[in-house]
Amino acid sequence: MYCPKYGTENSVDARSCNSCGRDLTDTSKSPKEPDTKTSGLALAALYLGIFSIPAFFLIKVLAFSVGTPAIILGIVALIKIKQSSGRLKGRGLAITGIVIPAVWILIILSVSFFNRIRRPLTHSILRQKNQFHSIDVALEMFRAEFDSYPDSGPTDTVTPPQPYCGAMKLAEAMLGQDLLGFHPDSIFRSDGQDGFDRDLYPVKPTEDNLKARKEHYLSLENAHAYKLKDIFPNIGTTTPNFNGDRFVLCDVYTRATNLSTGRRIGMPILYYKADTSKTAHNIDNPDDPNNIYNYRDNHTLLGLGVPWNPNKKHPLFTNPKIFYEMTKDYKATEQSRPYRADSFILISAGFDGMYGTKDDIFNFGRD
Repeated sequence: MYCPKYGTENSVDARSCNSCGRDLTDTSKSPKEPDTKTSGLALAALYLGIFSIPAFFLIKVLAFSVGTPAIILGIVALIKIKQSSGRLKGRGLAITGIVIPAVWILIILSVSFFNRIRRPLTHSILRQKNQFHSIDVALEMFRAEFDSYPDSGPTDTVTPPQPYCGAMKLAEAMLGQDLLGFHPDSIFRSDGQDGFDRDLYPVKPTEDNLKARKEHYLSLENAHAYKLKDIFPNIGTTTPNFNGDRFVLCDVYTRATNLSTGRRIGMPILYYKADTSKTAHNIDNPDDPNNIYNYRDNHTLLGLGVPWNPNKKHPLFTNPKIFYEMTKDYKATEQSRPYRADSFILISAGFDGMYGTKDDIFNFGRD
C-alpha cells in the first residue's frame, strides 16, 4: 500500500505509513465541488433589459412594461444566487438586466420632469404675451382719442416734482387713478389734479365727474392692477415721496406677494414712450440726451428694490446700459436703433421677478 501523502510503499496490512505515520485506514474521499448552473431569472432579466432598449425608442409605456419586470427579476435573481451557496451563477447577467432598463426609465422620468417644468413656463410666457397684446391694443385706442400715447416720464408736473413714473402713468391711462376710468383732463399728476386745483379723481366722485371719464381701455378683470403699497413694503417709510395708493399693472407671474391679502401677484409692467423727435439709441451712453427712449422713465420705481428683499437691486437699476442692450434692434445694421422706435416699449420682469435678466419679456420679438 502506498502512502497517499508522499507515495511511500508500505505493507498491505499496514495501518499507518512507516515514513510519515499517516493513517492508512481513512478511505474517505474529498467532497466534490457542487454542480453549478446559470440562473434562469438572471437570463430572463437580461433578455427583458435588452428588449427595453428598442421599446424606449418605439413606445415609452412599453419601456416601463418591459423594464420594470426586468428590474424585479434581476433583483430576485441576485437574492437567489446569493442564497444558493454557489449552485447558481449569473450575477453579472442579473446586474446588467437591472441597469439597462433602469437607465432608460431614469431618462424617461427626467425628460417628463423637465417637460412639466417647461410647460408651465411656456404657458406663462404666452399669457404674458397675450397681456401685452391687450395693452398694445388699449394704448392704440388711447392714441386714437388723444393723438398721442400716454406720457411715461419719471415724475409729474408738481413743484417739486413727485415720483410718478411710466408704470404708474400707464395704469392711470388705462383705468384711471381710482380704477373708475381715465379723466380726459388729466395731466398725469401724482395727486390727481388738473393744475387748476381741481381733483380729477376725488374720493367720492360726482355724477358729472364719472360721466366725464373714459371707459376702461383695458379690461379691469385682466389688468392685474395693484397699488404700490400692496407690492413694496418700503413705500411710505424709506421712500416717503412715493404715493403708495397709486396703481400699477402687474405681469402674469407670481413672484411677489400682495401685502394686503397675502396672495401671490406679479411685478409692475414697465412702460416707456418713444420720443420721436430723438434719433439715438446709445448703448454706451444711457444718458445721451438724443436717445429715443429714456431709461429714467421707470428708474425711480426700480430703485424700490425687490419686494421680497428691498435691499437687493435689479440689474436694470444698477446698470442702465442693460435697457439699451435689451431693446436694441440688432437687425438695423446702419445705426443703433431700438425696437418700436415710433411707439412704446413694455417690459415684464419675467419668472424671476428681476428686471434686466435674461427671462425679461417685451412687447416685441427678439431673435
